Amino acid sequence: MFSLFRENIRIALSSIRNQALRTILTVLIIAIGITALVGILSAVSALENTISSDFASMGANTFNIQRYDFRSQSFGNNQDRKVNPIISYNEVREFEDRYQYPFTETAISFTGTASAEVKYENEKTDPEIRVLGVNEFYLNNTGLEVEEGRQFNYFDIRNNNNVAIVGSDFRDGLFKGLDPVNKTISVRGAKFKIIGILESKGSTFGNNQDLRVFIPIQHARSIFSQPNINYDLSVRVSNKELLEEAMDEAIITFRNVRGLNPVEENNFGLERSDDLINRILSITGALNIAAWIISIITIFGSSIALMNIMLVTVTERTREIGVRKALGAKRNTIATQFFLETLVIGQMGGILGILLGIGIGFAVSSALDFKFTTPWMAMFWATAITVLVAILAGSYPALKASRQDPIESLRYE
Repeated sequence: MFSLFRENIRIALSSIRNQALRTILTVLIIAIGITALVGILSAVSALENTISSDFASMGANTFNIQRYDFRSQSFGNNQDRKVNPIISYNEVREFEDRYQYPFTETAISFTGTASAEVKYENEKTDPEIRVLGVNEFYLNNTGLEVEEGRQFNYFDIRNNNNVAIVGSDFRDGLFKGLDPVNKTISVRGAKFKIIGILESKGSTFGNNQDLRVFIPIQHARSIFSQPNINYDLSVRVSNKELLEEAMDEAIITFRNVRGLNPVEENNFGLERSDDLINRILSITGALNIAAWIISIITIFGSSIALMNIMLVTVTERTREIGVRKALGAKRNTIATQFFLETLVIGQMGGILGILLGIGIGFAVSSALDFKFTTPWMAMFWATAITVLVAILAGSYPALKASRQDPIESLRYE
């Protein structure tokens, strides 16, 4: 039996080689559907990895008080959206003094500029450095880790020391491979000694996270004094079980800071870090569904095309089928031959589609600075789908070939 099966495989491969152009076109039809599936799922998976790695480091026990919540800021109607006042420095300081919930750390920060020029001796950067004023809790609350040197401490912030922590790109950029720790940089004429270098975070949506400078918040306020600066509050709770109570207390505290009466709505946003991740990932879930819909439609068309081509092949090889039956070939043998031929063509299209899909996913990820990973699940589903397509598209042609009458087949011209 094994020798017969091997002979069927040899005949199927020989037929594929003899019909090279038809085989190539059929393989391309199948590959298009698989490419769409794997390519979109790869890009979406890379987006999910980027979002998860960027936000998950903040932990599930952190929440932020900000001007707007994520939903109204991203999806709200800009014309009808209520305009919330900025969060001022006096408000964040008053919140910091009033908010005394146990086992919490409150980080205060603001972005001074996103286009600063940083100097070191005779070298200077392009005007693309983001400078942030922060307090001693900011790095921990946002999941940033110091690779070399140390973090800010209480005395750095309270004494307004001339110190700074920089992103990892400064090592190979401004300092040309030198160790930046204990070197002095200049930001808008103010001198700061570097006390730490952050671990690399890469880029997110084109925004380089490693070209940032963090300085004590009071120093930042003296350098960047533009009006209407919006400040951010981030609260980290040591015990996750206390998070809900800590959030309720924070809402009450900030409402009191703003003097809101009980019937007034909040004029600020509050977001948990894990809620933010889940909301963004729900968007990628919709993209996954769209990818499946597009791919299924394309693959359905591919299966029809494959079945049609195999029916044509059966018709063209009617005389060959008659000869094989006259020599003693059974129905199962004939059916297996054509079924294997369909299966081989399907798998060739699947492999090509997987390779093209991975290439497209990698190209999109590289262009958008996403963190690409090999889409094993997408590859598994693509392989399973090509097998299913081959079974569905090859069953009827194989059955038709096996049922042909040998005498009529031999008379076929």
